[in-house]
Formats: sequence, structure tokens, C-alpha cells
Amino acid sequence: QVQLVETGGGLVQAGGSLRLSCAASGRVFNSYAMGWFRQPPGKEREFVARIIMNGGAIYYTDSVKGRFTISRNNAKNTVYLQMNSLKPEDTAVYYCTDIRKWPNEFGSWGQGTQVTVSS
Repeated sequence: QVQLVETGGGLVQAGGSLRLSCAASGRVFNSYAMGWFRQPPGKEREFVARIIMNGGAIYYTDSVKGRFTISRNNAKNTVYLQMNSLKPEDTAVYYCTDIRKWPNEFGSWGQGTQVTVSS
């Protein structure tokens, strides 16, 4: 089992940037695909981005393409989400997860980190 801890959330004005980090411990990190999801207020959790084990394949939901960048550092057991040009609709709790089988088998989830974008 992998333990995941997200950090880096906060309050930012529209157009600003944040970088989220997800630190993993436990089983071998670089054997997993990793993903970021978010849950806006009053809505269900939704997919944001995912990255395959060696970083060779990356996928984004349409609403963040060109603004968000997912990356991973296997030596540091960490996956990142660089978020630029933030919009109020990006406001959500952001979670990372290890992906067992896309699109509906996941391992561990972190506790989440709050991102709030003011207009």
C-alpha cells in the first residue's frame, strides 16, 4: 500500500499559479501510474491529469490543457501538478492517487489539499 500526502494548496487570485506536490511512501513508487483529481464545492470528484510510470504518457482533462502540467520525480517519490492561469472554476480540493487500472481502479488516496481561486 502506498501512502500519499498532498501539499501546496492555498488561496490565489485568478491568473495566478500554484504547484501541488504529492509525496508517496510505502511500496515502490515508480511502479505506479499516478493521477490528480479534484472535487469542487458541492460536486463530485473529477479527473484532472495522470502520468504513466516512466512519465512517457500524460493525459489531461480538457479544461486544464495548456494551463496545468503534471510531472513526477521517481527519485523523490513525488508527483507534481503545476497550475498556471488559474480560474475561479479551478477551486476545489485536489487529491492524488495511484492508479491500478485506468479508468476505475485506484489504490490509495491522499487527504487532499484545498485550492481556492478568487476572482
